[in-house]
This record gives sequence, C-alpha cells and structure tokens, in this order.
Amino acid sequence: MIPFKSPTADILWSMTHVADAARVDHFDADMTGEILEHFSSFAEGVLAPIDEHGDAQGCQLTDGKVTMPDGYKDAFEQLSEGGWQGLTAPEDFGGMEMDHLTAAAISEVFSGANHALQMVCNLVPGAISTLMRFGTDAQKQAWIPRLASGEVLSTMCLTESGAGSDLSRIRTKATQDGDLWKIDGEKIFISGGDQDMSQGILHLVLARTGGADEGVKGLSLFLCASDVGGAQNAITVTRIEEKLGLHASPTCQMSFDGATAELIGAQGDGLKAMFTMMNHARLDVSLQGVAHATRAHDIASAYAAERKQGRKADRSEAVLNDHADVKRMLETQHSLALGARAMAHITLVEMELGQRPELVEFLTPICKVFCTEAGISSADLGMQVLGGYGYLTEYRVSQTWRDARITSIYEGANGIHAAALATRGLRGGGADAFADLIGELSDAPDVTALLEAWQSARADVLAASDPTELAHDFMALTAEVLFRAAWSRMVRVADQSGDAAVIKTLAKRVARRPMPVALPL
Repeated sequence: MIPFKSPTADILWSMTHVADAARVDHFDADMTGEILEHFSSFAEGVLAPIDEHGDAQGCQLTDGKVTMPDGYKDAFEQLSEGGWQGLTAPEDFGGMEMDHLTAAAISEVFSGANHALQMVCNLVPGAISTLMRFGTDAQKQAWIPRLASGEVLSTMCLTESGAGSDLSRIRTKATQDGDLWKIDGEKIFISGGDQDMSQGILHLVLARTGGADEGVKGLSLFLCASDVGGAQNAITVTRIEEKLGLHASPTCQMSFDGATAELIGAQGDGLKAMFTMMNHARLDVSLQGVAHATRAHDIASAYAAERKQGRKADRSEAVLNDHADVKRMLETQHSLALGARAMAHITLVEMELGQRPELVEFLTPICKVFCTEAGISSADLGMQVLGGYGYLTEYRVSQTWRDARITSIYEGANGIHAAALATRGLRGGGADAFADLIGELSDAPDVTALLEAWQSARADVLAASDPTELAHDFMALTAEVLFRAAWSRMVRVADQSGDAAVIKTLAKRVARRPMPVALPL
C-alpha cells in the first residue's frame, strides 16, 4: 500500500498564484498554509489509515441503528476536538469563522484521505450556511453551536423513489401542527442518515406543503432533529444501500412517520433554501474529483518509479515510467489533477469575491462535470499503469476508482448540469462573464482561437430548436476552454512553483491533448 500524502504545496500554489486568492481581502495565505499543514498531519496520521479498513468492513444496520466501521468514532471525536467541524462557522456560534477558500483546501485533503468519512461530515458547512441565511435567531442559536462542535452532524434529505433529479415529484408531506410540523414520507440515498459518531443528527428535509400540482413551488424546507425532547423522533432507517464504493459512508433509506420538524425559511421557498446547501455541495464534489485524480496519480507514479519492466534503448534495466505510454498516462493524470484543481480554485475565489455571481453560477456546473470526470479518468489510468496489480485491492487504486465513480452521479448527474448550461446557463450574463474570465486568464493564441470557436458554438446552441441535443458537446467544449486557460495561467506563474519544470512539461502534454468534441458542434 502507498500511504496517503497530502498535496499541501500544490493546493497552496494553485490557490495563491493560479487563482490569485490575494484579491480576497480576508484571505491570509500564511494562516491558510498553517491550518492546512496542521490538518494534513491529522489526515495522514488519523483519517487515511482507517480508510482501507473502513472500505473492507463497511457499515452495519442493526435494529434501525447504523454502526460505523471500527476506528471511525474515535477519528470523528479527534476531528471534533480539533474544531474542524466548525471551521467556517461564525465565532459567535463557537466556530473558527475561516474563509471558504481555507475550507476548500481542507475539504480536498479530507476527501483524498478518507472520502467516505468526509461524506458524512462535510454537509455541516452547508447546513450552517443555510441556517445563517434562512434560519431564525432561535434556530441559529439552537443548532449552529452544536454543529460547529461536532455534537450534531447533518444530512440533506431530498431524493425519493421516483423523485431524484426531478424534485417536482417529491411526495413527502409536511402538515402544520401548531408552531411545528409533522413530516410523513420516505427518503432514499441519504448520506449519513444515521451513524454512531455524533450525539445527534439534524436532517434538512425537503417536503411538500402545497399541492402536488404546484410542483417545486409547493416544497418547503424543514429542520428535523433525530431526537426531540430527549426521545427519538419518528424517523427510522429502513435499510442501508450496498454500493460499489464509499462502503464506510452509510447511504440510508429513511421513513418519516409523523416526525416533528420546524420550518426554515418561507413556506414554498424550500428549493431556494436547499440550494444554499446544494451549491456548496457541488463545489465540494468538484474537489472530491480533484482529490481522487491526485491520489490515483500519486499511487501510479510511485509504483511506476520502482516497478522494473523491460529495457531502455541502451539495454540498461528500465522501470515503468521509462516507457513512453506509461509516461503519457502519468502526465495525463497529473495534468488533469492540477488543471481541475485550478478550475475549482478560480471558481471559489470568484465566489468569495462576490463581484460576479452570474459567473460563479456559470462556472459551478462546469467544475462539477470536469473535475469529477477527471477523478474517474485518472483512477482508470492509474489502474492501467499498475496493470494486473491495479485490478487488485493491494494498491487501492481500484478503491479510488470505486469511490470516485459516484461523483459524476450525485449532486446532479453530469448530463443534467450540461443541459442546464446549454439552456438557462446561456440566457443570463454568465456566458459573457465567462468569456471575459478566459481573456483575463490567458492571451495565448491557442486559447484565444479556442474561445472564438466556443463563441461560435454558443451561437449555435442558442439558435438550436432543442439545445439539449448539443448540451453534452457544448459542456465538454466549455470545460476544455476553461481547462486550457487555467493551464495557460499556470505556465505564466510556474516560476513561483517549486516544480516549474514539471509544470512546463505537463503543459506540453495539455497542448497535445485531443479536443473532446468535433467542431463545429
């Protein structure tokens, strides 16, 4: 097994020099570096070592209660004691009140070390953001300190059987009962729907308060605690799913049988409130893709540097990375990891600046699609580099692929994001802001020419009778424009990296990268 090593230096270089996080007034690069170093030590020493065992043992459901794999409860206690659950929570509520760029750096390392545990823990920042934006003062006081301390974890309960991507089909019903509400219905695919690490769970539940004919306008968001007044709420975990990967993350089917809940936000504005949590989750998933791309490359490059295979041209003994095709795969992995990270960081900096919200809305689905597919592709290449050993469990690149595969499916399937980009994404000012951003990142002739081709494709999509027929190719082209512009930016600031020669070598690989679609669309 090749131990997990945090890509701390690469993260800080990407954030500070490629994405130019210094433009954010409240970002302190030195402070972020110190915090990231501290968390990386914890991730390498505590979180990563239990990942393999957690994958093998998985979670257990007994009498409606979920038991996490051995070692996970202790790891979570250390995580909570370190204050990591309250990283972005306001100081007034017991948190560290750090910026979201620092949180993003921590999240990537967490995902690389132990994606399954990260899945259970990292819905908390989104829940806190939702409470801060839509909660009453009483709700904030009741829940944010407990979420920040690790006393309580949170879930996001949207999906139902027959109501996955189409939330207008949600049937779970909320009925008013005095100042409170009662929720009845079933939810599926709920990450961390139960576990034995925290004292309680705050479920954010999307339920119907209006008629079925009102679609998403009839949905409201509720705070539904696992325990009410010292007794278990009327919530039951009826099963945990058997999955391809993320075995240490309990994916639960849940039954709400008159469960007591509080409305958060206005009645009928549930989707608006929930999107605060979902938008956070989508960029977090992008970073999961980056983490898997990086981890797969680390495993493959370490193996290829030592595995003896064949002869060099001078007949001396060769290792795998002496061979051209292996070198191609390793460079592809590395370029995907660095480029995807840069794309995510550029988006996060724009989000933190808050000056071009339409650009952030445009970039978020692009990052979600490209970064997750980069993680899957890199893991697949990693297995190929290792050959037969990649197909075995010993080196764990196969687990990386299994864990990464869900990222293109959850938090909005990638095809849905592509369709959204080709339709409502082109109707506002986000597309013009995107073109401006590309010009800011790069004036390289190849990027400029690609941007011109993108503008032509954009016009074709806008003129199409059914833009969704072009959505997949348009998303691929749009992501490629951003990827190459980010790489052009990386070459410009390469001298500020400890691996300038590596950056410039990888840039040549990117330049030889085939276009993902044929032009014109």
